Amino acid sequence: MSRFWNPLVAGLHPYIPGEQPQFSDILKLNTNELPYGPSPAALTAMRESCDNSLRLYPDPTAKALRGVIAQTYDTSIDRVFVGNGSDEVLGHAFRALISPEGPMLFADVSYGFYPVYCGLFDQPYREIPLNARFEIDVEDYAIPCGGIAIANPNANTGHAIPLEAISRLASLQPDRTIIIDEAYVDFGAQSAIRLTEEHDNLLVVQTLSKSRALAGLRVGYAIGHPDLIAGLVRVKDSFNSYPLSRLAQTGAAAAIADEEWLTQTTRQVMATRERFVQNLAGLGFDILPSCANFVLVHHPAHQAGDLLVGLRERHIIVRQLGAPRIRDWLRITIGTDAEMSRLIGALASMGLTTR
Repeated sequence: MSRFWNPLVAGLHPYIPGEQPQFSDILKLNTNELPYGPSPAALTAMRESCDNSLRLYPDPTAKALRGVIAQTYDTSIDRVFVGNGSDEVLGHAFRALISPEGPMLFADVSYGFYPVYCGLFDQPYREIPLNARFEIDVEDYAIPCGGIAIANPNANTGHAIPLEAISRLASLQPDRTIIIDEAYVDFGAQSAIRLTEEHDNLLVVQTLSKSRALAGLRVGYAIGHPDLIAGLVRVKDSFNSYPLSRLAQTGAAAAIADEEWLTQTTRQVMATRERFVQNLAGLGFDILPSCANFVLVHHPAHQAGDLLVGLRERHIIVRQLGAPRIRDWLRITIGTDAEMSRLIGALASMGLTTR
């Protein structure tokens, strides 16, 4: 601990992102990036924006981008907020919309940034255990709290809860903000965006890092009641009035507008996921049902750490997470058909055989 640190810093437990290897000849299946490039329309829009206008600050309100998002989801622009990746949007939401009068609630197996934000903002929290099937039961969240965050599909498990359950949760906690983190929603789940018209306490957060293949651009957004959005704007403008560059705003708008590309690409990922799951099952793995671009897997005869090392020796990176209940599970990103075949071949070379 440095004598120059604010005392709060010493007690922080920062989020540890997935490895970004700095060498070639690696199959990277550890951070849930899309294996296909971004929408060509987005790339073209950004190239055409590389001109003298970059000497000017970007629009701090990102009005054009917010307008595209509003049009895409058939809502009004005053119900849309954008930020530097969904991580920043979530951070602002934790700061602006969660009451310190009670603990923040989220699942014991979920996105690892949630407890980090609570530590940063000195927000008490409570982790609610998933059930025996690694699912979220919304009735477990009907307790006094300061707010709730639900990743749907759930980060690290891939399980999705239906819209009826989200609506019930919003009704169970009418005076607390319910954040629905939909980073993976385009891979087989239903978005709760339309429910934000019915529940003024519901904030839906999405990202362009997963299904739109723009993790390197850092753009996320939230949709909810104008009062929630106004709170996010107040925090944003007290921290960084210009979170999105001109290129980010232009590229994001073009990517969101290209719905045909999104549909085609996500269908391809889902088809690959189903084939991969069948192949994994044939090698004796237990696989949780997934509505995300990853699967969480466990092999009863092989420890996750041993599989992790063996795959790395074969230049394949997957992820082992730290939550106690899933330490002996591996999270595997869905790549192309060829990449998943390479992974299956690597597992077979490690002695895992077809049932």
